[in-house]
Amino acid sequence: METRVDTNEAGFDHIPQVDFARWHGTPAERAALVREVRDVCHEVGFMLLVNHGIEVSFVDRVFALMTDLFALPQEQKDLIDKRRSRHFRGWEGVGAEYTNGRPDQREQVDLWTEHPARAADVEPPYLRLLGPNQWLPDDVLPGFEALLGEWFDRMGALATELMAVFALALDLDEHHFERLFGDERMSLTKLIRYPPTPPGAAGVNAHHDAGFLTILAPGETPGLQVQNPAGQWVSVEHVRGAFVINIGEMLQSMTGNYFVATPHRVIATDVRYAAGYFHGPSLETPLGSLPLDPSFAAAVAASPRHASAGFMATAAETRAGVGDMASSHQPAVYGEQLWNYFARSYPENVARHYS
Repeated sequence: METRVDTNEAGFDHIPQVDFARWHGTPAERAALVREVRDVCHEVGFMLLVNHGIEVSFVDRVFALMTDLFALPQEQKDLIDKRRSRHFRGWEGVGAEYTNGRPDQREQVDLWTEHPARAADVEPPYLRLLGPNQWLPDDVLPGFEALLGEWFDRMGALATELMAVFALALDLDEHHFERLFGDERMSLTKLIRYPPTPPGAAGVNAHHDAGFLTILAPGETPGLQVQNPAGQWVSVEHVRGAFVINIGEMLQSMTGNYFVATPHRVIATDVRYAAGYFHGPSLETPLGSLPLDPSFAAAVAASPRHASAGFMATAAETRAGVGDMASSHQPAVYGEQLWNYFARSYPENVARHYS
């Protein structure tokens, strides 16, 4: 492997575009894509993915459905109120989710991969996250479940291809993550409406994503910002049809900080819609270090910002005063990471269902 050492600690001033059509091209084109993705995941943690094979018309259908969903009267949204779900799925109003102890200024619907529900007192606690979504019936929102089922399938297929690229970028077998992820996988979709952000607040406060890989359809309205190593907030350019791809904390952890989960937030000056897909494995998936060549660790050691990169604090750490993304806590399995996320982000829901 040819390693790279950061020479500019200030980092990036834009989010790079990556042409995914090369994944289905010649061997030379695939190799060039793998090298580019490795550099982007090491240095930026974010990319704008173009020519990914998902039609703009399909994404437009999802956004049209979101517009109808969030325009529903309150009594119909209440049919799928997240507080009714011990699996943390459904609709929630502005301010219901907390990021680093601060309420987010966004309205959203959360949908997870569906599996048979376990008992409410099952151990370990993260198995309680398995269960059904809350779906609005077709007489309230026609095609809701069908369209989002297609969204899960298509985003999951694209994410699987991206994870294969990541594996090759780490000098692993192309199918390494596919084998690792197991059978009872848990991925998340967030349908989000941001009202204009009040002064001093954020649509979503600065954070890392908790999982492995995020695919975001960012919509037409700007607002997503990514923090570079110098502490500057870089606005993500709007490119029609492009997905915003970013690395989650689990890939950062398992690559020994070679890939980075980069802080990001949303500040919206107008109403903003976005649809995110967060690709995840089975809850029992171990989060130990990947079998990487020592040159990867050498590259991290040579870069102060990689060597010192932290993780989102747990709820207990936040209460104890640990910085927002200064934790060294690394869960043993993926389910523990998700349970930490819910305990941190939905303390009232956790208390309601799991006192």
